[in-house]
Amino acid sequence: MDSDLAYLSATEVLARFRDRSLSPVELTQALIDRAAAVEPTVNALCVTRYEEALNEARAAEARYMGRGDAPRALEGICVGIKDEMPIAGHPCAGASLLAKDVIATETDPMGERLLEAGAIPHARTTAPEFSCAGFTHSRLWGVTRNAWNPEFGVGGSSGGSGASLACGTSTLATGSDIGGSVRIPAGWNGVVGFKPPYGRVPQMPPWNLDHYCHNGPMARTVADCALFENVVAGPHPVDAVALAPRYELPAAFDAIDGLRVALCVNPGGWPVDEDVAANTRAAAAALAEAGAIVEEIEMPGWGPEETWSTGEIHFAQIMTAAMAEAMEYRDQLSPYVIELVEQTARAAGRSSYYAGLVAESAMHADLERIHATYDVLVWPTNASRGLIAGDDYVGHGLQIGGVDTPLYLWACMTIPFNICSRNPVLAVPSGFASNGVPTGIQIVGRRYDDVTPFRAGAALEQVRPWLDAPARRPMQ
Repeated sequence: MDSDLAYLSATEVLARFRDRSLSPVELTQALIDRAAAVEPTVNALCVTRYEEALNEARAAEARYMGRGDAPRALEGICVGIKDEMPIAGHPCAGASLLAKDVIATETDPMGERLLEAGAIPHARTTAPEFSCAGFTHSRLWGVTRNAWNPEFGVGGSSGGSGASLACGTSTLATGSDIGGSVRIPAGWNGVVGFKPPYGRVPQMPPWNLDHYCHNGPMARTVADCALFENVVAGPHPVDAVALAPRYELPAAFDAIDGLRVALCVNPGGWPVDEDVAANTRAAAAALAEAGAIVEEIEMPGWGPEETWSTGEIHFAQIMTAAMAEAMEYRDQLSPYVIELVEQTARAAGRSSYYAGLVAESAMHADLERIHATYDVLVWPTNASRGLIAGDDYVGHGLQIGGVDTPLYLWACMTIPFNICSRNPVLAVPSGFASNGVPTGIQIVGRRYDDVTPFRAGAALEQVRPWLDAPARRPMQ
């Protein structure tokens, strides 16, 4: 079946390309055919370039057949490109009516490295306007729906990337993460996402200087995520803070016998839906089954009110100024954009940037104390069973774990690790909620120790494989 091809992992695809049992053209066509079946419901791909992609797949096929240059690291792999990342000559609207006709004139370092590695950007994936929400819909691209349950959304802001992977319309996909935008959709779509430590993956200025901001890979397996990360990581001339030397993840990960895991399900009393909590504990039990030593801990002061308040101070200094020009065109903006700018403007008047740094420093110190005893910290990716598709959540929150919350972002347990931005975080699936929407966990490593979260994620994937049968694919 074409859908079977569409769900092949990137590592398996590359092996089959090399032994010539599969052509890049066959795979690209399978993804296109799968998109024709699911896109009317899901709406994860906002711009497609299928004809160009098939031509690029034919060129990749020639390389594998020994004609011309040797195949490169991602030769012939179709990668969904978030509609935020510029690639010269491609549309780049950022999901905004204000930029609906923009054609990029430069290429982001991540995009540059993907192209140099032979990847095929067959489609751009949906995002909320200016990538400023934890859900994915916009006045330009409409609503992106969860393939597991279309009444719910896909998270954000890399929601189209997560949905495309879940649907089998991309083999890999790009994400960016300033408050959880890789991990939130990874959790609610049942895929894998990696927030690298700050500086690991180069970015374009001036956002490269924002330590909350990261570009990162999204995939369906841990090995694919590592493959992708190795292609895009490393110093780059446009990014003065990109880390050198280049850091490379291994091709395979060691077992986790004796790995010390701190489990925290309700940090600071964070309300969490019952099935999210149950799935988080089940994932921790699977890590123990794989040989880890798991202990549950408390993290006072790390609840949603404290952490989002700290993050808001940071956003107030950046978002308000960055979006000031766009606010002159309020009639063309999504309601959630206007609310965010106004909310951060109010926050700027409530606290100083210095006070924010003091609060961030305390969180760094707390996490360092935890990692002095434990190799990784595990907690939920998202607290709730999902957000209603198309809801702007302007002026209201939602109920989580029986608690009426004031802000929908309390559903996303990711901002602490943008504050503690030097800590790598791998988001992996943990199961399904009662409404059919996937749940996930975050595996948080020590500062700049990228390997250990991948070790834990690979072990969990081996014990509880999340791609073990077609029944684990939506919309079959």
